[in-house]
Amino acid sequence: MDKRIVTLLFSSVLVKFSLIAQKPNVILIITDDQGYGDLGCHGNQAIHTPNLDKLYKQSVRFTNFHVDPTSAPTRAALMTGKYSHRVGVWHTIQGGNQMRSSEQTMAEVFKANGYKTALFGKWHLGSNYPYRPMDRGFDEWIGSGDGGVGTTDDYFWNDRVNDYLWHNGERKLFEGYNPDVFFNSAIEFIGKNKGNPFFIYLATYVPHNPLSLPDTSWIKPYTNMGLNVNLSTFFAIIERVDKNVGRLREALTENGLDQNTLLIFLTDNGGTVGVEFYNAGMRGRKGDVYEGGHRVPCFFHWPKGKLQDGRDIMNLSAHIDILPTLIELCSLKLPKPIDFDGKSLVPLLYNKSARWKERTLFVETQRKTSYEKGENSVVMNDEWRLVNLKELYKLNSDPGQRNDVSAQYPEIVRQMTGAFDEYWKRVTPGDREFPEVIAGTEYDKEIFLTTSDIRNSNVWNHGAVAAGIPVSDGEWHLHVAEKGLYEIEVRRWPKEVKAPMRGVPTVTKQVDAWIGNNPVTGLLYQIQKPFKMLPVRFVTINVNGSQDIKMVNETDESKIFTINLSEGDIQLSSRFLDEEKNLITLAYYVYIRKSK
Repeated sequence: MDKRIVTLLFSSVLVKFSLIAQKPNVILIITDDQGYGDLGCHGNQAIHTPNLDKLYKQSVRFTNFHVDPTSAPTRAALMTGKYSHRVGVWHTIQGGNQMRSSEQTMAEVFKANGYKTALFGKWHLGSNYPYRPMDRGFDEWIGSGDGGVGTTDDYFWNDRVNDYLWHNGERKLFEGYNPDVFFNSAIEFIGKNKGNPFFIYLATYVPHNPLSLPDTSWIKPYTNMGLNVNLSTFFAIIERVDKNVGRLREALTENGLDQNTLLIFLTDNGGTVGVEFYNAGMRGRKGDVYEGGHRVPCFFHWPKGKLQDGRDIMNLSAHIDILPTLIELCSLKLPKPIDFDGKSLVPLLYNKSARWKERTLFVETQRKTSYEKGENSVVMNDEWRLVNLKELYKLNSDPGQRNDVSAQYPEIVRQMTGAFDEYWKRVTPGDREFPEVIAGTEYDKEIFLTTSDIRNSNVWNHGAVAAGIPVSDGEWHLHVAEKGLYEIEVRRWPKEVKAPMRGVPTVTKQVDAWIGNNPVTGLLYQIQKPFKMLPVRFVTINVNGSQDIKMVNETDESKIFTINLSEGDIQLSSRFLDEEKNLITLAYYVYIRKSK
C-alpha cells in the first residue's frame, strides 16, 4: 500500500481518537427520596454532608429545578427529555412504570457517540425485555429489583446488605451495603474505561424506605442530638451516600479524570422522612404537587468546561432539560431525531446575562388507571404556580404557598389553564396503553412476571405477598415473538424461597441489616407480619380465553403448564383456587420460558 495512504489513514485514526478523548465523561448521580432540605448546604443544621456541600460550592446550581413527585416518572423524563406522561410512565407500579419501548434513552444517545455506558443502582422503568437497562443502551448494569428492595421483582431475601443483584441479566451475590456496592462498581468502571469517554448513571436506592443499615453505630451522632431513631437513620443513610460521593471524586482525581468529567447531582422527588425536621420553607412532600413535592437540588460541576464557579441559576428548569443540555455540552449526535419537551440549559450555564424566554412547565402525579384532567397537577412559570387548575400562588412573595390568590388574578388562571390544555393534548395520546413484555427472544431466556405488573393490582411488594393479600382481577400483556411450545411456571413464592404453594417459607438469611436498632430477621419491606399460608388446591391459567387447571399437592412448589403459543399479542392470567374452586387470589409469580 502507498505510504501516503497509510499515513493518511493513520492520521485519520489519530484525529478520531483525539476527538473521542476530548469528550467529557459524564456521571449523573440521583438519590432516592432525598428532599431539597436534606443537605447541609441548603440550610439543614443537623445533617452531615461535607462532600455534597463541597460539590455545591464548586458547582453551578439550578435553584428552581423540578422533577416529578415520584420515582419512576422522574426517571422516565430524565432518560428521554420528555414528560413522563408522554412516554407512558404514570405510576411506580401496576405496569405504569414501564417506559414505552420506542423511546430513545440517554444511554442510547451516549452509546451511539462512542461512550461506554453503565447504570449502577435503580432503574424502575421495566424489569423484562424490552424494558430493562441492558435493552435501553447500558453496556453495564448492576442493581436490585426494578422498584427497589422488597418489591415483587426483587430477590426475596434482600435487605440492602449482602444482596443478590442483577448484573447484566444474571443474579449474583454482592457483599456489602448497596450504596457502597454501587459506588464501588462505578469506581471500578472508571478505572477500566479511563481511556474512553464514559457515561455513568449512578442511581442509589437510598434514602428511600426501608431505612436499613449494616451498622447501628452510624445513627448515634444523630440520636445524640435528640433526633428520633427514624430521622437519625434517614440522615445517617444520606451521610453514607455523601461519603461515597467523596470517594468517587477521589477516584476521578487518582485516574486523572477530575477536570474533564461532568458531574451532575440531583434527587428524584420531594422530601420524605426529613420533611419533619427541615423542608427549606416549602409546602408539600413526595407525591404532592406543591413545591416541596418536586423542587429538588441540581448541581453541575465540570472544571474543564468552566462549570465550577459556585453560582446559582434561578430560572425555571426541570429534569426534561438534562438530556438536551448534555447533547449540546458533549457535542453528541442523535441516532434518530427526538421531539424534546425540554430544552438545553447551556445558555444559562455560560452566560450570566443570557436572554432566556420565560417558559411554562408542568408537573403531575397520576398514579391510577383513570383520572380527571388537571387532577394532582401544577402549572409553573418563574413567578406563578397554578395547583389543580384552581389554586394560584405567587412564589416571589409567597414561597410557602399559603395564600391562594386565584380570585385576584383570574386572567393569570385563564392563561395558565390554556397552557395546560395544550400540554394535555401533547401528552395523553396512548397514555394508558398496556406495555408488552416480549417472550421468545434471544434477549430474555426467561420472563419473570409478578402482581406488580398487573394493571388492577396493589400488591407490589413481597410483604403484601407474604401476608396473602388478594388480587382479584387483571392480566399480563405479552407479545410472543416466536411461536412454539412454552413453559409457564406459576408460583405462590418466588424460586429463591423454595417453599410449597400450600405452605410458608423458613427464614434462612442471617441477620446483617438493622432498621434503627432492630435486626432485620425476616421479610423486610412494608408488612412485618407472620407469613400466611394460603389453602391453594388448584391453579388455573388462561391464555386469550383458553383455560387449563391443575391440582396442587402438599409439597408442590409450583405448577408448570406447557402451552403452544402463536406469534402475536396474548393476555395471560393465573388464579389460585381453594378446595371448592373459589378464588383466593391471582397468582403472585409467573415464569415463562421456551420449552427445550
